[in-house]
Amino acid sequence: MSLVAALGKPKKTEITEKLRQEINKVVSKYIDDGVAELVPGVLFLDEVHMLDLEAFTYLNRSLESTISPICVMATNRGVTAVRGGGGVVAPHGIPGDFLDRLLIVPTHPYKADELHRILKVRAKIEGLQITDGALQSLAQIGLKTSLRYAVQMLAPAALLAETNGRDEVAEEDVDSADELFLH
Repeated sequence: MSLVAALGKPKKTEITEKLRQEINKVVSKYIDDGVAELVPGVLFLDEVHMLDLEAFTYLNRSLESTISPICVMATNRGVTAVRGGGGVVAPHGIPGDFLDRLLIVPTHPYKADELHRILKVRAKIEGLQITDGALQSLAQIGLKTSLRYAVQMLAPAALLAETNGRDEVAEEDVDSADELFLH
């Protein structure tokens, strides 16, 4: 019975460092000979503060490779504990040695006029006719909540305008839609 079970199991093996180096040599030779082309990709990691120390160690090592992707990381945490770091606290929950290798691009909340312009473009893309007062009202909602919430208010506001027999979204439609949802 154990013989049958052993035959049915797929054989798993760990990729050794020696095998990895051999593969890298073959890939490098193909690139040098013009047989292959290296097209780096992009790896996007959201909520990077959720990674543990082991994952950061792996990323740190793999990003040194010539065939590593461009890595973009996002987090909304300030100074917080590094998972698996034994109580180590670091900015963004990223170990210091890894953080030193990163380019940090800070983001800032949108201003009312920026929200207004974005919402106007989004309404145009969705084929909605909307008054300037409604856009101002949506921009104010976006300042209090988020751009995502303000954009999501476009659809219910348009439905309310249509229900009221209007082709154009008015300020009262936006206010009514905002009252219907909890943000």
